[in-house]
Amino acid sequence: MRPANPPRRFALRSPRSIVALGLGITVLLTGCGSDYPLGEAQKEAAKANTSDLRGTLTGGGSTAQNAAMNAWTTGFSVLHPKVQVQYASVGSGAGREGLLASATEFAGSDAYLKDEEVQRSQQTCGPGGAINIPAYISPIAVTFNLPGIHELNLDADTIAGIFNRDIRSWQDPAIAKLNPEVELPDIPMTVVARSDDSGTTENFTEYLHSAAPEVWKYEPDGSWPNNISLEKAQGNAGVVTTVARTEGTIAYADDSLVDATLGKVNLKVGDEFVEVSGEAAALAVAESKRVEGRDAHDIALELDRKTTTPGAYPLVLVSYLLFCSSYEDPQTIELIKTFGHYVVSDEGQKIAADSAKSAPMPERLAKDANAAIDSISVLGAN
Repeated sequence: MRPANPPRRFALRSPRSIVALGLGITVLLTGCGSDYPLGEAQKEAAKANTSDLRGTLTGGGSTAQNAAMNAWTTGFSVLHPKVQVQYASVGSGAGREGLLASATEFAGSDAYLKDEEVQRSQQTCGPGGAINIPAYISPIAVTFNLPGIHELNLDADTIAGIFNRDIRSWQDPAIAKLNPEVELPDIPMTVVARSDDSGTTENFTEYLHSAAPEVWKYEPDGSWPNNISLEKAQGNAGVVTTVARTEGTIAYADDSLVDATLGKVNLKVGDEFVEVSGEAAALAVAESKRVEGRDAHDIALELDRKTTTPGAYPLVLVSYLLFCSSYEDPQTIELIKTFGHYVVSDEGQKIAADSAKSAPMPERLAKDANAAIDSISVLGAN
């Protein structure tokens, strides 16, 4: 079944072949042939709802966004029962490639499009290229599995030392000094990173690069440095599963997916240790600035990873929805705008927070996001 509103394509390539052969994105088209793909509940909602909006949107990308995206698509289907929003949780890198290759109408990414990706997007999205719209704010937890220990205090230098493998023991003096009242176990330390191209990894390495420059010598990147030998796992869920099954393991992951039975690191910010939370992450994001040199409606954000603001948690990711600035099909634009406005609305942000422990966007950022969505136009209209 082809999507009702396929994305605009400048290259003569089949989106299905791109997905299957090039990107490995699998989109599950549930309920083909029915206006009610979610079953009886959606059918009843359709009877009580007057929305005439219909069609299909296809996207993919960020695994960190997945819980929030499930909540968004479910909530949106109640308001617009004849619209299907399909999202494949395949990682930020694959999501960006899907949009740039014209395989999807939108993408989810935990890292904003780089300058060269914006240039590439002009082949898919027209002269204005693609735009980054913040949709989901979540802290990245440094999580571990140590018997009887539920929290540890660590600073950026110590975290960097653990993940670059300079620190290999849980009883290392650097860890012991920051946790004098904790009896650290004498068990092997296993360090886990993402195996896939990941916005979570890019945000994590950006934090280490900025906050611990004397220890972490690598540039921020979505792929883990090849010369650091450690265990790897696919996606945020894969990382958390690996930590949960092996004592002595430590990793980084989107906080929404970290099991309550696992321990978490309190991050040193200024002179205090800050517990990971959506509220603390939102404080850090509130101080962010727009990336310079971008289109007026491209809301790529530079985060202050070295903030000393009390209560702020700077190890945070801002996950974006990536939309084209223009589409050929007016119906696709109507679907994109309606869904985008729902995601950044108070209701959309609340259901994401309830489902994924994310932080609602600051009011200023939500206002900018709505204006950016409004700017999406028909190709050639401007």
